[in-house]
Amino acid sequence: MSGTHDSEEGEHPEADDALPEEVAEEEPDWEMAPDSDAEFEPDAERRAVLREVADDVYGDTSESKQVAAILYRVSDLYDPDEDTSPEEIYLNVRHIMDIKEQGGLRKD
Repeated sequence: MSGTHDSEEGEHPEADDALPEEVAEEEPDWEMAPDSDAEFEPDAERRAVLREVADDVYGDTSESKQVAAILYRVSDLYDPDEDTSPEEIYLNVRHIMDIKEQGGLRKD
């Protein structure tokens, strides 16, 4: 665990430098949670609340649009007509954040 490795190199040596100090001190779980395959029962009320919040959050900034899009994707977990999972949502959000960190899709 953290600080008990036999060598200076950890499993993800560059990761500790990129994380905030309070997070870097804890050894992160690099794998998805074991219950990521959990089933989500259709729940029209929960879906509606998440989508209402998404509508309230949506604004002119790219950040507000991203948060609204994430909320809509989470609401899809409770929609019987949608096929998504927490893992898919996580990977999609991570991909979006990586693109944003790199300066967007188009580099002028």
